[in-house]
Amino acid sequence: MSKIRILPDALASQVAAGEVVERPAALVRELVENSLDAGARHIEVHAQRGGIAMIRIVDDGSGMDREDAMLCLERHATSKIRTKEDLGAICTFGFRGEALPSIASVSRFRLATREKEALVGTEIEVNGGKLMAVRDHGGAPGTVIEARSLFFNVPARRKFLRTENTEFAHVEQQLRLHAIANPQTAFTLTHNGELVLHLPATRDMLERIRGLVGDELASRLLKIEETTLHGVTVSGFIGGPGLSRSNRQMQTTYLNGRPIESPSISYGLREGYHTALMKGQYPVTFLFIQMDPQAFDVNVHPAKKEVRFHDGNSVRDAIARSVSRTLESATKLPTGHAPARTVPVVSAVEPARQEQFVMPVVPSSAPLRQVEPVVPAPAPIQKILPGEAKHAPEINPPKQVEKPKPEPQTQTSASDFRIIGVLQKLYVLMESKEGLVMMDQHAAHERVNFEKFRRALETGGVPCQRLLMPINLQTTPRDADLLKQNQTTLSRLGIEIEPFGPNIFKVEALPAFLKTDDPAAWLDQVIEELSSLSSKSSSLRLSEDAIATTACRASVKSNDVLSIPELQALLKDLLACEMPYCCPHGRPTLVQISTAELERKFGRRAPG
Repeated sequence: MSKIRILPDALASQVAAGEVVERPAALVRELVENSLDAGARHIEVHAQRGGIAMIRIVDDGSGMDREDAMLCLERHATSKIRTKEDLGAICTFGFRGEALPSIASVSRFRLATREKEALVGTEIEVNGGKLMAVRDHGGAPGTVIEARSLFFNVPARRKFLRTENTEFAHVEQQLRLHAIANPQTAFTLTHNGELVLHLPATRDMLERIRGLVGDELASRLLKIEETTLHGVTVSGFIGGPGLSRSNRQMQTTYLNGRPIESPSISYGLREGYHTALMKGQYPVTFLFIQMDPQAFDVNVHPAKKEVRFHDGNSVRDAIARSVSRTLESATKLPTGHAPARTVPVVSAVEPARQEQFVMPVVPSSAPLRQVEPVVPAPAPIQKILPGEAKHAPEINPPKQVEKPKPEPQTQTSASDFRIIGVLQKLYVLMESKEGLVMMDQHAAHERVNFEKFRRALETGGVPCQRLLMPINLQTTPRDADLLKQNQTTLSRLGIEIEPFGPNIFKVEALPAFLKTDDPAAWLDQVIEELSSLSSKSSSLRLSEDAIATTACRASVKSNDVLSIPELQALLKDLLACEMPYCCPHGRPTLVQISTAELERKFGRRAPG
């Protein structure tokens, strides 16, 4: 007796539904994408009990005639592709023809649709994959799809659904993703009869983002001017210095309007932010990528969340450059917001705390002291204060030619600030036209030193220090290939390494400025960076962690007392940096509290 059997159509549809519709949010994704493909300009999403009890999608799209309405419930029936060539250049959200039959097979399903010019439409009811009724429909033009009792006939899948609140959170997030990418379409979301989102149509992308994330976060976003590199066009908005999250929930990326995830995009964002983002933090991004549909494949994931690029390095490089240029041209100071209090709270201040607050009054016209450039020395670097920088040693002075420093992209200058005091021997308090500005003297000096050190390395290479005892480094075959391919780059970075056997390398020298107790662990980090960098990335990225560590150790600390001229010189050097608003570890160097914010805190201005 034969052991192999063909599955019944109903069971095959339920198996397919497990790949396409794993929860109510996936149902919303598929149906909203169909509505957008149909040209809808207003989409309503209604949910009950997190979408488990009911999901209803109402749109004003093109609608369908009776023949198409019946055919769309058949597996692999689609209007999006005709030939195999179409599969390589998909410009629509849907294309497989699996969503509607899969949803209908695991729910109590109703479809009502009418074309704009038709006098009457069509209504179809399906119960767990079984056709129950077909009748005329006299509703408004467009399409209404309703799915009730999701997975009522597949209890094994239903038990994996989470709580009502969790499922609805996923539904809301899914709708937000599509709403951001389609500001020209109005969206409405209700849950258990209550309005949750109402987003009018708009031509302004930032206005749509503002409606979803609020004024405060939207005001801290930086616009990426549309640029094209390697055939990849990048635009959108990213979080400015000091704006990040502990998870990727606010990291949204779109490819030709489709929300996606891709390692190439993640690497590009990480490379673009590198020293502007703290470790363990993720950027806030609304990133839009446009490229030839033939340059990527969207048919690699059942839910179409991931894509495969033909040239991932080009995508990574285009994103990294767009992000880094946007951050370098940032003119917005990071803002600090204290939690609002309805009743002012006054507490006693300990004498020790009072003594740490120094309030010298300095005229705004006070002269600024120049600080000469600092370059790294082969010997251990001592702490260099702004006023003492002229005594710093140089590396091979006769051969070194300093790279011309780019003109600051921001109009902000040190003369725009008046230093009014130092809080806790760390935070420099300054007055500006916009309000109160605070500078972290350690973070600021870190950024200044980091960029000076990096410029010195770019021009003259990294001086190396021979090891008394060479290190034997054992690697995997993959890592060994990476090291062999990048021996020249590593040598320029001060790492002298050569093969010493199968998958074994002898390390004879390391960068002179490197201070580490575990060179082997540091080299492992370098290998990891090698594997993540694209062929177009700067090789200096490999040494930036070490440079940042050196800059940190060479910078003023929280308890170092600086004179007013030294603070003014530090501020001037900071504002001349390529990326002045964060230290090499991604922490803010400057934080601004606007006059309007202060007035609200002190009750001089009504909230809002």
